[in-house]
Amino acid sequence: MQQWKRWSWAGVVAVVAVGCGDEGSKPPPPFGNEPVRQEARLETFPGCEALEQHIEDTATKQMRAVLEVYKQYTYGGGRGGEAPPTPTVGAPQEDSAGGGGSPTDYTGTNNQVSGVHEADFVQNDGTRIFVLSGQRLYLHRSWPAEQLARTAALEVEGWPREMLLDPERNRLVITSAVSEPRPGSGSGGRVTDGPAVDCAGFGCGGYGHGNTVKVTVVDVADLEAPRVLEQVYLPGGYLSARRVEGAVRLVVSDGFRWPADVRLYPEYSRGLFDNRLRLAAHIDALIQQNEQAIRAQTLAQWLPPGRRVTAAGEVKPLSYDCTSFYRTNAPTGLGLVSVLSLNLDASESEPGRTSLVAAPGEVYASHDALYLAARHWWWWPEPGQTTHTYLHKFDIRDPDRATYVGSGTVEGYVVNQFAMDEHEGVLRVATTVELPGEEVAGDGDAVWTPPETVNRVVTLREEGGYLKQLGRSEDLARGERIFSARFVGTRGYVVTFRQVDPLFTFDLSDPAHPRMVGELKIPGFSTYIHPLGDTHLLTFGEHRNEDGTWQDRALKLSLFDVSDLANPRETFTHQLGSMSSHSEALHEHKAFTYFPAKGLLALPFMDWDYNASDYWSGFRSELRVFRVDTATGFSPVGTVSVRDMYQAFNFQHWSWYWQPTVRRSIMADDYVYAISDAGLRVSHVSSLQTPLATAPFLPPAPAQPGPQGP
Repeated sequence: MQQWKRWSWAGVVAVVAVGCGDEGSKPPPPFGNEPVRQEARLETFPGCEALEQHIEDTATKQMRAVLEVYKQYTYGGGRGGEAPPTPTVGAPQEDSAGGGGSPTDYTGTNNQVSGVHEADFVQNDGTRIFVLSGQRLYLHRSWPAEQLARTAALEVEGWPREMLLDPERNRLVITSAVSEPRPGSGSGGRVTDGPAVDCAGFGCGGYGHGNTVKVTVVDVADLEAPRVLEQVYLPGGYLSARRVEGAVRLVVSDGFRWPADVRLYPEYSRGLFDNRLRLAAHIDALIQQNEQAIRAQTLAQWLPPGRRVTAAGEVKPLSYDCTSFYRTNAPTGLGLVSVLSLNLDASESEPGRTSLVAAPGEVYASHDALYLAARHWWWWPEPGQTTHTYLHKFDIRDPDRATYVGSGTVEGYVVNQFAMDEHEGVLRVATTVELPGEEVAGDGDAVWTPPETVNRVVTLREEGGYLKQLGRSEDLARGERIFSARFVGTRGYVVTFRQVDPLFTFDLSDPAHPRMVGELKIPGFSTYIHPLGDTHLLTFGEHRNEDGTWQDRALKLSLFDVSDLANPRETFTHQLGSMSSHSEALHEHKAFTYFPAKGLLALPFMDWDYNASDYWSGFRSELRVFRVDTATGFSPVGTVSVRDMYQAFNFQHWSWYWQPTVRRSIMADDYVYAISDAGLRVSHVSSLQTPLATAPFLPPAPAQPGPQGP
């Protein structure tokens, strides 16, 4: 029987659930796991006192859960003096000559829902291209294509993350991570003054650190003279953003800022871990000391205020109403998630804020609603646990605020935003359910059998303040998990993977009875599904051998005919790259650019030849372009290389945050633009290897935090 050691993370604190003491079984926890709430809901706070008490109660509970586990760390039989590991708390056909005032057609950000615009570090409107690279915003006149040129560069405070363009109002809304002096920490053991770190999605390696989300609204009507209209500073880290017409929603997450003298693990001293009673007494005293510090902290210390800076430089406090905060009746991880509403038609008004005291999760938005997903929180592993996700719906039809509508519960977890979709008032959710393993005898350690998995589609509708389940499909693909999902009208598509890639098709025309109607198994898996009308799917992922080995691993494009839902067929495939190849489009749908007007697909591509004589000759980064036809399959058109661009920069400037490899693309009529952190390049589709124009960026700034804000 296959076995594995069970690791438990309380909050985001790593502790190993072992029980190797010499005084019998492990002690019972101070409080039990809370059951799953099948009727989940959010509740407002009557005032600031109740909000503060809830924060402190939750913080105390998490602190106790972390420290109580350490009572198991006694070592006998010559193993005394060995301390447990130190924890870490985190926080979218005619030929064109390229002339005229604008292209006939062009691609924009690859949005999940038409008309619901998603943020990215690249934005364009056919004649203008905006790119965030390093700590700058670069503005370009991009049409006619042969006259591509940078018109201006604007320094952005901190480390820019993403932005949204409203071409009608000539506004860019930019988010960046800023580091500011602030007590409290999102990382600790002994918690000291410091930031709750936002590492811009690339890890913490010297770039992108920040404890504050900065929102910069820029007027881009004059491409040569962009003008900052408003700056908003809000404690925390950026998660996601959407725009519907002039209403922008930014989802921000903030870790709790613990008091400076709270310790979340017992400091090692000789003999402490040799005796369970001595260790338990030490931890009990530490718990009491920590709770006193937690209860003494003020609400302003738990929730530092934000601020606004007007175009005239006037600084105004960004206040919050305690009654706009919500708590869930179900246990979730410790944290804070806020939906910030910016109305671009009312620039003088203060942004609206709706906050949820809970850990962050996946974000999905339709035209009228925004959904937040958060997993049920098990404080420690016990037999019989299964994964559950709480879904919270907010009405976003009012551009000034997000209004809570209702909550629901589904078994399992959602892999990403594409696993959720709203259609005619019905929310469809694809989940992977982890069935609990069993605890078995081990060599002194807590040993568990691995959990099993099943997958399903669930439908829900809001009724009386709850998201109530309408129907559920049969369980499918036992032992596998969902890698990608897509819902199109009354159809649904789910890809799972273990060693082969089953594509499942669903008939969702009756929301109360979602049905899996077809299945197709092929080697590998798809990480992104792009619908081509109602009859075909274009997917991107990896080819893998059925035995799980990597020798024949490659990137893979596939076309599926799903005109007959009961009998899906993989009609064409195209493999590209070696075992070492990679594309950002594997995990980021915004890097996948399909141009339906021309039937063209562009993908950023990287590969390495480990037999090359040096790094540069073995490394390649380019934009690969394909013609896609449902009748003939994939036809390579060519590549746009940026080799000379990234070689022009010194290798030492590379980081997880700044990489001069091809990352995005734009297509306009018969022209293809390749975008990297090193610059922008355009070619005609008939001669991709011969650039028409190149607009290089400036060298990246040194690896240091951005300047302090006002």
